[in-house]
Amino acid sequence: MIEYKTDLEGITEEMLDGFFVGWPDAPSKGTHLRLLESSDKRVVALERERGVAVGFITAVSDGVLSAYIPFLEVLPDYQGRGIGETLVKKMVEELDGLYMIDLMCDPELQPYYERLGMQRSHGMVVRNYQNQSGR
Repeated sequence: MIEYKTDLEGITEEMLDGFFVGWPDAPSKGTHLRLLESSDKRVVALERERGVAVGFITAVSDGVLSAYIPFLEVLPDYQGRGIGETLVKKMVEELDGLYMIDLMCDPELQPYYERLGMQRSHGMVVRNYQNQSGR
């Protein structure tokens, strides 16, 4: 059974294994926990029976008009079960009342987010790959 939490009570580094698949210089579990702690909003999907996190979403916000969702991840073995969709819906609820909620994604992921009510947009980014691990 999957439980969704917006707080980090009881969540430890050991529960955050297997995320950032495909990243050449993935953040450590400690950095992942700091990322969750430092986000303005977060929702974590937990499989309580195994005592592990299986997905998470984060947002940074000014709390007035705007928010940005930088991360949505679901462990590969748990994908296709509606966990990502639930995480997005819960985060949008957390951000209710804001004028804009922005998210950047690769073009192949745009249809997924469109199904969840988001609109395509254009954007620009700077990527400092030497800082990818968050060290």
